[in-house]
Amino acid sequence: MYPKYVEVDGKRYEINTDFRCAIRCNEIALDDTIGDFERALAVIYTLFGQAGIEASEHYDKLLELAQKYLLCGKEPDKLNEKPDMDFIEDYSYIKTSFRSDYGIKLDEENMHWWEFMELMNGLSNSELGDCCILNKVRNLRNYDTRDIKDAKLKQKINEAKKKVALKRYQKKVEHTQEQKDRVNDLLKQLGIREE
Repeated sequence: MYPKYVEVDGKRYEINTDFRCAIRCNEIALDDTIGDFERALAVIYTLFGQAGIEASEHYDKLLELAQKYLLCGKEPDKLNEKPDMDFIEDYSYIKTSFRSDYGIKLDEENMHWWEFMELMNGLSNSELGDCCILNKVRNLRNYDTRDIKDAKLKQKINEAKKKVALKRYQKKVEHTQEQKDRVNDLLKQLGIREE
């Protein structure tokens, strides 16, 4: 049975269980244009509605329960791996994969987040080529080309990887001149870079 509410100090808060709400929470959590407190409130509101927002004394616990719900009851991974999928960027692949593997039209479904994730984890994925489009793209993103000896094949695969790369994670970090100068000074002090 999938959870439909959480309870804090004897009060129940109904969860908006539709998978699209959880995807929206994911987007909110990754949005670095808003502050931490505003992000927390947005997640609480998205999942628990007005009742959650009005329960300011329970914000910490509601946020903790929201995280547990969004992780489908599992503990958060401590690994800081680069993601190979993004719910928003890959939504067309997700929709196509659900339709091809399960015959489900996601845009017509009001599916519980936990069921959605169970089905996501069960999408076809085979190294022999029997694979849904989402997992083909994910496999390509994760493909390690370092051991490929054929330069043309390696270039072709790397070009394909660039075409399906996640835009969100391709941001280049821009350092200020002051930061660059401090790093250069440190490298000089350590004898790594010449004066």
